Amino acid sequence: MNDAVSEAYWAGAARNEFVVQRCDSCGTVRHYPRILCSTCYSFDWSPAPAAPTGTVYSWTVAHHVFDPTVTTEVPYTLVTVDMNVGVRVIGRFDSDVAPTAGQAVVLEFRDALEFRDADAPTPVFTPAPA
Repeated sequence: MNDAVSEAYWAGAARNEFVVQRCDSCGTVRHYPRILCSTCYSFDWSPAPAAPTGTVYSWTVAHHVFDPTVTTEVPYTLVTVDMNVGVRVIGRFDSDVAPTAGQAVVLEFRDALEFRDADAPTPVFTPAPA
């Protein structure tokens, strides 16, 4: 859903840029986009570009089709990543090798992936270069 709260995130994703929210009152960085700071309860925030790097916290392999658009993609791996900016993000993992906890990864946003019919860019993680 692209609304006033998430507009900066999706605009950044369209440019292959990771954009988070930074609270104007206390400086807390947050993602996913939301209207209220969970630290100081301020409604004031600004978009902030963030490094697209992080480490794998956890992962799962999806073996069941939950939507017809992913039928040809099963099984696929989803990773939960602790981003270096201090937030946690979930996305597809694109590698021929299974992820490992603590593995360095890089976030990118891809358009028109085979598994996705939507117009929105898709977050995809790949292993960081050595």
